[in-house]
Amino acid sequence: MKHTLSAITAALLMGTASWAAAQNVAIVNGKAVPTARLEALAQQIAASSGRPVDEAMREQLKEEVILREVFMQEAQRRGIANTANFKTQMELARQTIMIRSLFADWQEKNPVTDADTKAEYDKFAAANAGKEYRARHILVDTEAEANAILAAIKGGAKFEDQAKQKSKDPGSGANGGDLDWASASSYVAEFSEAMVKLDKGQMADAPVKSQFGWHIIRVDDVREAQLPAYDEVKDQIAQQMLQQKMAEYQHSLREKAKVQ
Repeated sequence: MKHTLSAITAALLMGTASWAAAQNVAIVNGKAVPTARLEALAQQIAASSGRPVDEAMREQLKEEVILREVFMQEAQRRGIANTANFKTQMELARQTIMIRSLFADWQEKNPVTDADTKAEYDKFAAANAGKEYRARHILVDTEAEANAILAAIKGGAKFEDQAKQKSKDPGSGANGGDLDWASASSYVAEFSEAMVKLDKGQMADAPVKSQFGWHIIRVDDVREAQLPAYDEVKDQIAQQMLQQKMAEYQHSLREKAKVQ
């Protein structure tokens, strides 16, 4: 009877020991290091890297968790927790975690919906619908310079060569005056008003003055606006709207706060 009881007791003790080992990464100086710490660290790594933690990485994280416990015990032995610097850093860390949790909770309760992103896309599409122009220009300081260049082009000089040699717009000048595809609203009023009157391949008969100087304008092509499909930009729109909503929420909290 005693033999049977001893065997049962031994089995129970072995089972208990195995269960305890499964709950801990290690025992450091008599103190258990729970597996939950390893799992929490693994989740952080996976979330930040976007990749699952493999077994090799888990072994490295296990050593990391053990080292942290070793260092923590030494810090406690030295009374680090009672120092002013530690208390200040802990308060800052507590604030950071609390604020991050606040914003995460607010985002969860105030999500950007598919209806929100679709409405924003439709508003963008309406504002940018219409024609796009592939224009070129030559920008100079005076009307006299502009008229001389215009006369040279009408006399046979290439628009692109004149732009490279004489335009003071460094971005387009180096490319023969090319402004790429853009809507009329992308330009200052004087420029766009003159540009939209031109047909494909036509150059303005006279220089156009704007706040930047005098422009010689040519339209190389005209097309209907090329907008990205909703599905292509939905996630980007959602992210931008979320950032905007969060900024407004933060601003509202600051405005309501009584600061003396």
